[in-house]
Amino acid sequence: MLDPTGRVVMVSGAARGIGRAVVERLLEAGYAVSAGVRDRHDLPVSDRLLAHRYDAETAASADAWTEATAARFGRIDGVVAAAGINPMARLLDEDDAALDRMWAVNVKGPKHLVRAAWPHLAASGTGRVVIVSSLSGKRVANENMGYAASKFAVVALAHAIRREGWAQGIRATAFCPGYVATDMTAGVSTYPREEMTHAEDAAALIETTLRLPAHAVVAELLVNCRLEPSM
Repeated sequence: MLDPTGRVVMVSGAARGIGRAVVERLLEAGYAVSAGVRDRHDLPVSDRLLAHRYDAETAASADAWTEATAARFGRIDGVVAAAGINPMARLLDEDDAALDRMWAVNVKGPKHLVRAAWPHLAASGTGRVVIVSSLSGKRVANENMGYAASKFAVVALAHAIRREGWAQGIRATAFCPGYVATDMTAGVSTYPREEMTHAEDAAALIETTLRLPAHAVVAELLVNCRLEPSM
């Protein structure tokens, strides 16, 4: 297992939900963390934490955040892409605005972020990337075709990162949970919230993934809070 001491991880979507839980978990474990936030936040105060504005819809924002992270800590060893949105985009909808925005945030956002961090991940020799996808990236279980399509795409993105970066020691994992008790699932009435995966447990799994050695990395991590059909 990789020692977290001195390692620097960028976490997008860090102000809440899975991203927030990952920030707290990594700080507790001894990592230095660069937290990408869209607006105001109440992240914990730590000399190992940099909070920087990040807009997943803008490639320039990823570049600026990465530059600030490298300037502050001198290195980047990992990226956790947790920023994501979930508006409704049905197959027969005539208006593609929701679909286009999900593609920008959920797919192009992590792609731009990893591209910006790539030289640093390669220089690390043990670069780690976790892309937060969903079980919706493995099966289509409801009418939100657009969300599922975006999450299928980021599973492919994670595999592309693994392929491109393998010789440089970069490893990537597509993290695919079902329902997680965050703001995104606050309106779900079809499954009990108390039985959903806790964000803190998702963060523990992601931290474990970041610490795995190059010869034992998980390509896709599927996380169930309820019985699912075989994937």
